[in-house]
Amino acid sequence: MSVAPMRGGTAVQDHVALAEIELCGDLIIAASAAGEERLSADRIDEVLRVSDVREAGGIGDDRR
Repeated sequence: MSVAPMRGGTAVQDHVALAEIELCGDLIIAASAAGEERLSADRIDEVLRVSDVREAGGIGDDRR
């Protein structure tokens, strides 16, 4: 992965923004490959790996 140079010769990486961009790209790819007009909520969750986050105790997990 490359990073954009900033003024003054330093480089900045925003890991959250990069992760969000990757997830958006995954959704775009899934939508373009889908046979139906819209992705179902279950398919969106699958593409965004929502169950992986819940199993790891992340966002939306009420087991804490």
